Amino acid sequence: MIFEHLDKYGHEELLFYADPSCNLKAIVAIHDTTLGPALGGTRFWTYEKEEDAITDALRLARGMTYKASLAGLHLGGGKAVILNGPNVKKSEQFFRSYGRFIHSLGGRYITAEDVNTCVQDIDYIACETKYVAGRPTELGGAGNPAPYTALGVFRGIEASCMKVYGSRSVAGKTVALQGTGQVGTFLAELLERGGAQLIFTEINDEHAQRFKEKFPRAQFVSPDKILGVQCDIFAPCALGAILDEKSIPQIKARIIAGAANNQLKEQQHGDLLTKRGILYAPDYLINAGGLISVSLEATGWSDELTRKKVEMIYTQSLNIFDLAQKREISTAKAADILAEERIRGMREARTVSLKRWWS
Repeated sequence: MIFEHLDKYGHEELLFYADPSCNLKAIVAIHDTTLGPALGGTRFWTYEKEEDAITDALRLARGMTYKASLAGLHLGGGKAVILNGPNVKKSEQFFRSYGRFIHSLGGRYITAEDVNTCVQDIDYIACETKYVAGRPTELGGAGNPAPYTALGVFRGIEASCMKVYGSRSVAGKTVALQGTGQVGTFLAELLERGGAQLIFTEINDEHAQRFKEKFPRAQFVSPDKILGVQCDIFAPCALGAILDEKSIPQIKARIIAGAANNQLKEQQHGDLLTKRGILYAPDYLINAGGLISVSLEATGWSDELTRKKVEMIYTQSLNIFDLAQKREISTAKAADILAEERIRGMREARTVSLKRWWS
């Protein structure tokens, strides 16, 4: 079963780690290291079954490979998930143990923040390994990547508006946000500043209340209603695999552009969106801002440089929209084509180099 998962998308490694002393169970998936070491966040989440955690790690790792490729980074794709549960408690011991595991991989995988992990957690991991990114800015790191992820998504939304409406402005547009975590909240700030009207949903009551206080004009709808609301743009900013044959017919928006990873349950659902006339901004294209930010730690991070690189998401989005239209394919397929072309080219170049060396 596990090897079938690996073969399906060409993953290089799937690693497991357990430390009973602190009830730590972690899974690391490394998808492809052709372009460089795999970089991806560590997700702390509750899964119904361990198999669900494996599937999540594998899907997310593949997305990171494509994200790094489209962003022009010299990195591969990986992802880690830590299993949450009744007896699991985050602590210094917990994350330092995890850090020792990451260090044992010898740099093949570099980790950073993801869902339910923060800068403090990364700082604990960094006590045991140098293979981390997203450390506090006062320690020379890039800090919280969420604002840059949100900025990239916002540029993707602007590019989508340009393609659909002929103007990049979000003024007067209604945006339905699914999820109001850190990225969703930063994105909401940019949207409201740009003149958009907000509709939102959130499964966490505390987060929902905090969001409502911050954005009093935003309209709350229950989680089961968000897909069918009347809006111009639907922005998924929670977990993935939400776009399938059941959910897509409910969507009334002309644009789907959000921060969540792996929004398409399967690749064919991108075709279904195209048939319905909905422009989909591929998630790994527009949510790359956080990855861009933490990737710069190795060469010297700055806010100015990060923002300059994240701005390129706008142009790259338009390129992919145009490629999809020209070839009459979905935007998801167009994004995959560009990402795979870069990886294949580098793999072939590396093969030629090795042949010359051994000849």
